[in-house]
Amino acid sequence: MKKVAFITGATSGFGRAAARRFAAGGWSLVLSGRRADRLEELKKELSDKVPVYIATLDVRDAAAVQAMVDALPADFRPIRSLVNNAGLALAPVPAQKVELQDWHTMIDTNITGLVNVTHAVLPLLLETGAGASIINLGSVAGQWPYPGGHVYGASKAFVQQFSYNLRCDLPGTGVRVTDIAPGMAETEFTLVRTKGDQDASDKLYRGTTPLTAEDIAEQIYYVATLPDHININRLEIMPTRQSWAPFAIDRDKT
Repeated sequence: MKKVAFITGATSGFGRAAARRFAAGGWSLVLSGRRADRLEELKKELSDKVPVYIATLDVRDAAAVQAMVDALPADFRPIRSLVNNAGLALAPVPAQKVELQDWHTMIDTNITGLVNVTHAVLPLLLETGAGASIINLGSVAGQWPYPGGHVYGASKAFVQQFSYNLRCDLPGTGVRVTDIAPGMAETEFTLVRTKGDQDASDKLYRGTTPLTAEDIAEQIYYVATLPDHININRLEIMPTRQSWAPFAIDRDKT
């Protein structure tokens, strides 16, 4: 049976690594992202291995998402795995210093975008039935708060609960749902979050061993290729050198 993976945010990080991993496994690919040049490069890289369909897409635009899904060629419609990867973090500063627009951008991308794509693709997954999967990219920030996490962490908590509640609605359909929650991973994540501050990105990862995009892509592929009767509800992944911090204590100045 032909296997098609639909991956959002495929132009960098986990999404791009996942595209390469699924291609290595022989899956056809539907890849979306906002950077057309990167999509073209990825298609050129992978299309000699598997069929690749690309679409420049802003997941925040519900009408554009639906139109893109409706326009999929017949060979790319039997989607077996939806990888909801598109997302971002902004404003790693205390909430009282954040520009409201940054909060709205995270909500619109991480929550509204996720909902838009899932709603549009779900009918195709239901047609596939047994073995189909929705793999949502959450974060440890959705479970474990930290200073500067504010709306980013809250949006990833939504990913977790949305995943769980989808599971409640889908028994009998064969469609599986997983929330994959990575910890520290060295991608373009921090560059985006700090609006291009390479020094801040280098400082975050210096002297430790973070996860890589390929590490997470391997887990995404693992979940997608499990036997049909197995559903992993949530997979939280941290580098060995990352763990939880003590509670913060505000003390009198003496």
